[in-house]
Amino acid sequence: MNKNTKVLALKYRPKTFDDLIGQDVVAETIKNSIKFDKVPNAYLFTGIRGVGKTTIARIVAKALNCLNGINNLCKDNFCENCTSISNSNHIDILEMDAASKTGVDDVRDLIEFSRYGPTTAKYKIFIIDEVHMLSKQAFNALLKTLEEPPQYLKFIFATTEIKKIPITVVSRCQRFDLSRIKSLDLFEFIKKIKDQENGYASDDALKLIVKISEGSVRDALSLLDRALLSLSNNEELDLNSAQKIFGYFDKSQLIDLFQFIFEGKETDVLNIYRKIYDQGVEPKIFINDFLELLYYFKNIESLSIEGSNFSLNDEEFKRIKKISKMVDNETLILFWQFTIKTLDELDIVSNQHLSMEMFLIRLMHLKNTKKRSELNFETSSDFNKNINQTSFSKNKDDKDFFEIKDKAEAIGQIKNITQEKDITLKENNEIKVKQNNINSFDDLLELCSIKKEIKLKYELEKNVNLVNFEKQRIEISFNEDLDKDFIKDLSSKLYDWTKERWIISLSKTKGHPSKKETQINLKKELIESIKNSVIHKSVLDQFPDAELIDVKTKNKEKYND
Repeated sequence: MNKNTKVLALKYRPKTFDDLIGQDVVAETIKNSIKFDKVPNAYLFTGIRGVGKTTIARIVAKALNCLNGINNLCKDNFCENCTSISNSNHIDILEMDAASKTGVDDVRDLIEFSRYGPTTAKYKIFIIDEVHMLSKQAFNALLKTLEEPPQYLKFIFATTEIKKIPITVVSRCQRFDLSRIKSLDLFEFIKKIKDQENGYASDDALKLIVKISEGSVRDALSLLDRALLSLSNNEELDLNSAQKIFGYFDKSQLIDLFQFIFEGKETDVLNIYRKIYDQGVEPKIFINDFLELLYYFKNIESLSIEGSNFSLNDEEFKRIKKISKMVDNETLILFWQFTIKTLDELDIVSNQHLSMEMFLIRLMHLKNTKKRSELNFETSSDFNKNINQTSFSKNKDDKDFFEIKDKAEAIGQIKNITQEKDITLKENNEIKVKQNNINSFDDLLELCSIKKEIKLKYELEKNVNLVNFEKQRIEISFNEDLDKDFIKDLSSKLYDWTKERWIISLSKTKGHPSKKETQINLKKELIESIKNSVIHKSVLDQFPDAELIDVKTKNKEKYND
C-alpha cells in the first residue's frame, strides 16, 4: 500500500486484524478457523458500504499465505507475500470486480485458471467484489467448483446486497455479516486520525461527521479529508464550519422552528426556515432532520444523550425534553405521518422551497383537528370564566411557558371542560350507532372513516367490486391490485366493531363497479354533458383552442342545453 497517498480512506486502510475497528467477532472467528485448520472453501462478507468487506478479504488472504504463520502474522515489517497482497500484485491472489465481469465466460476463465496450483503462496485465492452482480448463468457455472475446490483454492466474496445472491451459493460459503461501526468507536478512530494528520477539529464537528457517515468508516474518513482540506493552516474545524461544508444546519434552529409551530407563529416559522434554506440545505435533508427531531420529541423520555447517536448536545436534549411535556403524542404522530407524505410531494412540485413553506404552514393548522362544527363556544361573558388549558397555551400558574404574551393565538383552540365532554360523548354515540347498524356497503365505508382505517377504506373503494351485501355476509370480486391481507383485515375489523362473525366470500361474478370507477364514470358523464351545453359552445367560440379538463359542481343540478 502506498503510504504517501493523500486520500485518508486509503492511507489508513487496515492492513492487519488488529487494525480493524468494530468487527472484533468476525476477526476472532476467522483467526481461529485458520489456527485450527478449518478454513472454509469460501468466505462471504456482506454489509453496508465502507465497513471493511474488501479490506477483510485482503487481510484473510494475507493471513492464509503469511510466511510467518498464523501465530506470528506480520504487523509492521511485512513478509514478501503480505507486501505483494497489500499492493494488489501477488500472482496467486486474483481480485475481480464482478460489476465489470458479470458473464458466464468470465467465470469459465476463472475456473480454468483455478486448475493450476499456486506459484509462491500456500493458497490460490480469488477475491470477487460485488459478487451479486454476476449473472444467473455465471453463478451456476461456479457452483461445482465452489462446493469441491482443490485444496489449494479459496474463494472470498464481498457484497452489499446479499439477497441478490442465489441461496445455493450462500449455502456453500461461510457467511459473515459486518455490522455498522458504532458511533463512539468511529468517533475515537477519526479523532485519532485527525491528530496523526496534525489537523484541528472540535469534538462537535467530528460528531457531525460520524452522524453523516452512518456507520461507514470510508465515508467518515472521506468527510474528514474534505473538511480538513477546506480550512487554512492552523484553522480549527468547528461545528458551524462543518455544517456549512456538509450542508447541515444547527439543530437549535430546528428546535426553535418546532417551538414556533406549536405556538402558531407563522411569521417566525417561515423566517427560520428561510434562514436554513439560505444556508444551502436541500428540502429533503431538511425533511429528514425534521423527522429525526420528531422522533426525539416523541421518545425523549426513554432516551439518553449517549443513545441519541451524537445528534444532540446537552442543551438541545434538555430543551426537547422540556417542550415535549407540553405537546401530546397524538399531535406528534400526526406530524410524523404528514411529514412522510410531504416527501412524495417534493418529487412532483417544481419549486420545492415553496412546497416546504406550505408544509410548515399546514402543520400549524394540524394542531386543531377536532371538528369545528361541533365546537359551541361560550358567550363572551362566560368565555373568560371557563377557559380550559391546551398543550399550546400558558401553564396553570399563569406563567407563559414559551415566554410570549400573544393571547390571540389561543382563540379557536380553547374549549371548556363541559364542551369537551359533550363532544366526546357525541362522537362515541355516533360510533356505537355505526357499529350496530352496518346494513350497507356505504355504512361500512363510513365506519372505516370514523375508525380512521384509511388503508381498508382505500381497498374497499378502489379494488373491490360489490356483488352482494347482506347482514353478516359480503360477497365481492376484486382486481389484481387488492392487498393480499385484505380479507383477513376486513374480517378482523368487522368482528372488533360488531362483535359478530362476518362471512367474506369471493365471487366469479364481476359485480358492481368500484366506488372509484363509479366516481370516474360520473365525472366523465358530467364533462360530456358540459361539452354539449350552450356555455361550453360559447367559450369555444371565443377561445377555439380551449379544452375542458375537469368540472367541479357546487350542487347536483345538471347542465342542459
